[in-house]
Amino acid sequence: MIVLDTGAWIWWVTDPSRLSRRARTVIETEEARQGLIVSAISVWEVAVKVALGKLELDRDVRSWISLASVYPGVIVHPLDARDALESTLLPGRFHRDPADRILIALARRLGVPLVTSDRAIRRYRHVRTAW
Repeated sequence: MIVLDTGAWIWWVTDPSRLSRRARTVIETEEARQGLIVSAISVWEVAVKVALGKLELDRDVRSWISLASVYPGVIVHPLDARDALESTLLPGRFHRDPADRILIALARRLGVPLVTSDRAIRRYRHVRTAW
């Protein structure tokens, strides 16, 4: 099992070539095994980016989310109060983006890697990442 950050989820569904070779391999392996966790916060992030004009999809956002949520291996994980709380108590120093913090808290709670291209997350030594 792995957690996909928002960008990794978007690229996996729309253009896997944008993922690193290692990320694709990890995703393909886990897709067939235990699944690809996508947090509900990523659903929110996609919708916000579309609403702000920062992301264009090949269809309306509701349809895209519906299809991307049932993409092979994807399990949309609801927001959890434990992750909301832990996102405010992360060890060490990390930036204040709430969505990134929730994704990190989720990956830490599940004890699985977070697939992300985000350098700040990859440098954060308190979460395992794959890229």
